[in-house]
Amino acid sequence: MTDDAHETPASAYPLAWEADVILRDGSTTHVRPIRPEDADALQAFHVAQSERSIYFRFFAPLPRLPEKDLERFTHVDHVDRAALVAVASPRDGEDTGERIIGVARYDRTGPDSAEVAFNIADSVQGRGLGSVLLEHIAAAARERGIRHFSAEVLPQNTRMLAVFREAGYDLTQRLEDEVYTVTIDLDPTERSRSVMAERERRAEARSISTLFDVASVVVVASPTTQPGSADAQMIERAIEALVASRALTQRATDGDGPQRPRIDVVGLPPAARLWSTDEVTYHESLAALADVREGDAPDDGRGPLAVLAAPPEEAVAAVPGLARLRTHALLLFSEGFAEVGPEGLERQRALLRAARTAGMRVVGPGSYGLLRASADVTINATLATVPPPPGRIGVFCQSAPTAVTLLATIARRGLGLSSFLSAGNRADVSGNDLMQYWHEDDDTHVACLFLESIGNPRKFSRIARRLSARKPVVVVTAGRSGQVVPPGHAVRPTLAPRRTLDEMLRQSGVIRAENTHEMMDVAQLLDTQPLPPGRRVGIVASSAALAALVAEAAAANGLAVLPRTGVVAEGDDAAQAARVVDEVFDAECDAVVVVDIPVLGGADRPLARAAAEAAARTGRTTVASVLGRHGLVDELAATNPDGTTVHVPAYATPEDAVRALGAVARYAAWRRDGFGTFAQPEADTDRAQDLVDAWLADASAGTDLTLDAARVDELLGCYGLTVVPVRTVGSADEAVAAADELGWPVALKSTAEALRHRADLGGVRLGLTDATELRTAYAAMAAETERLLGEAAPLDVQTMVTGGVACVVRSTEDPLFGPVVSFGLAGDATDLLADVSYGIPPLTDRDVSDMVRSLRAAPRLFGYRGIGPMDVPAIEDVLARVARLADDVPELRALELYPVVVSPHGAHVLAARATLAHGQRPDESRRAMPG
Repeated sequence: MTDDAHETPASAYPLAWEADVILRDGSTTHVRPIRPEDADALQAFHVAQSERSIYFRFFAPLPRLPEKDLERFTHVDHVDRAALVAVASPRDGEDTGERIIGVARYDRTGPDSAEVAFNIADSVQGRGLGSVLLEHIAAAARERGIRHFSAEVLPQNTRMLAVFREAGYDLTQRLEDEVYTVTIDLDPTERSRSVMAERERRAEARSISTLFDVASVVVVASPTTQPGSADAQMIERAIEALVASRALTQRATDGDGPQRPRIDVVGLPPAARLWSTDEVTYHESLAALADVREGDAPDDGRGPLAVLAAPPEEAVAAVPGLARLRTHALLLFSEGFAEVGPEGLERQRALLRAARTAGMRVVGPGSYGLLRASADVTINATLATVPPPPGRIGVFCQSAPTAVTLLATIARRGLGLSSFLSAGNRADVSGNDLMQYWHEDDDTHVACLFLESIGNPRKFSRIARRLSARKPVVVVTAGRSGQVVPPGHAVRPTLAPRRTLDEMLRQSGVIRAENTHEMMDVAQLLDTQPLPPGRRVGIVASSAALAALVAEAAAANGLAVLPRTGVVAEGDDAAQAARVVDEVFDAECDAVVVVDIPVLGGADRPLARAAAEAAARTGRTTVASVLGRHGLVDELAATNPDGTTVHVPAYATPEDAVRALGAVARYAAWRRDGFGTFAQPEADTDRAQDLVDAWLADASAGTDLTLDAARVDELLGCYGLTVVPVRTVGSADEAVAAADELGWPVALKSTAEALRHRADLGGVRLGLTDATELRTAYAAMAAETERLLGEAAPLDVQTMVTGGVACVVRSTEDPLFGPVVSFGLAGDATDLLADVSYGIPPLTDRDVSDMVRSLRAAPRLFGYRGIGPMDVPAIEDVLARVARLADDVPELRALELYPVVVSPHGAHVLAARATLAHGQRPDESRRAMPG
């Protein structure tokens, strides 16, 4: 390639192109740029291919790659010629380093076009590797200015044709001389994003299912484990939990009866072996186990789960041996990794790289374990020997102490688990993975997450929004910011306000709880009761005073209380209690709060029993606060007409019950209303990106580029945003000439930073109708500026806009959250009182509407104190356009539209500032695992 437009010297090895990925079957592999030293591995890959695969790739028989081709294929410049390889661990008995299982390459054919080719190992075809490599080579090409791929494909190569067709890109194909020429537009489309997200969801869900559904469990201990030591106790408890759960597993296999996961224990010295060989099988080493189990893999593809309770160095060293066993996942109770400092972090990275290259997921380090309880699969690989019973709640947490607290709380309330996972340091498996799994898991009806850190908030928001539309998601974050980062957790810094996380969770439809207690309060309601169809609440209590207190609490939580409440006095009999309770339950209400706190105590509780029976009969959403009762209790259980037992959840206090009901009612309303449709105002995205790329071409990495007014106008114009024309002047004569050009009346504004938008300091003069007024204002402002600042500053002349409400729209690119859009009314009061709303693009029309209406000062936009309503749809349109711009252009470091005047007939941008920088947002057009 000799095109002058591409005289860029061969770039350095693009480390950012490396990524770990999950394939369709849930296994993992590593993708990276090809290197010169890959020649032998590439030849081995080629030789192992079938004649058919070689013919599909080269259109001719080619038993071996000639040396000149090996040289050309492995020596690339990563600009005009690039190649990516997918690598895996060596096969059994091989000691050849990484094994290539797939190749994707492009060769530039024009300024913005390239020819692309793929070759996938026969052994992994059908696992989605071709689709993954297409995403990654397309992302690499876009970085180098390539916008179009072309490929020649034989008609018989149906798999490759399907990869192109199903990727979601815009493409054309032409058949000529028995060869298809496929041309692909590399700009991501809505369909390509949707296809990628769905493939990602299925792959991640499948990878988690392999954690829970295993053929065997391999417990790896250290040969130096001392009897009675902490490590020995950990191993003993892990084996005890596994043995107990194995007895519960009933898996029918070919009619031969139950098949239970086998338990193999490796490395544990004889003195520490406490379990009977009837329950577990002991092995001296992983090599010895591999020899025994060779050829013993189940036909259904299920592999072992490895549980590691060994020192960190031994845990890392165990990975190759576990790979030989075709282990699907590693569960690390072990500590001593990233949480202990740089050396531990390097150990963690080495373990993660080795595991992923071998196709394994990693839970931990520092995990408390995982648990799955369902009709056909039960595995307890935790340190809790007596876990909660099977149920419908899925729980994710991170640190082991949090796991202990959660499991104890769930058991104490009588709740049941469908699945549980403690991620420890969250080196690999995260809450995002569990949400992908829960989306398809019919046994999980309520998803609960305790998040001590969030590694990828944008992805979390996308997945949580999708899951929340199907089943409730309850979230607790550590600290109000959600970024009290424990040692060992990899989290990018954030500059966003603390409320940004709240807004992200609200947009996603998740139920935010303050702590574990609140999370379980909400979970037990969601687990046992239907969602309320509205906010109308009936109250029945054991005293009028209690009923009044509950009514006040209900109103504070956004519930509408029925005028009439029911009171069952302490001495009332069962018949009287049933009559009062039925009156409340049969009224026009959506939910009922029952409070039974007898002054004299006593075991006979007719109110509680009557409430349970009414709840079962009517199907009303019901919560109760009964003295001395918490969680699911017998007194609050009854049978509904179809014979199903209904539990009314009990709460420690009436306030807890009402708070949980209010949270669930808000979620139910979100489900009913829907989260809206994603706002996609018309935009020229290609031109915007071309402009940004051109402006940043000469900017060095790590520096910001402040755009001048003309460039800001040009960029905003790509998204349908127009700034009211303005002229910067340096004299009164220039000011009058500018006003004559723009049209009277005009505003005169200071350009000095300290005086911008500050009418109170003399920085703005409005409604100047003629040359005399303008000259007078100019002289006064120039003098005041010099007095205040000690120097002169130019002034701006701008056409006046019809009176309205001044607003501020901003966007910032945050290292953690990505683009964050904010909205508020202009003025010091708004800034001082933090009356600002936030949104994380992409925004739906409902998100935009909520951003406007959630402000405390929002009434000024809808008619206030005799002033009529403003054009709210117009400012919503501005917000939607800014959100799309921020989402589309990661190089947009900051944008400020201040002020935007919302009048009765439009929204007018009077001033805009923008800053660019080279984008650092993770590429969302390709699938990649964290780490």
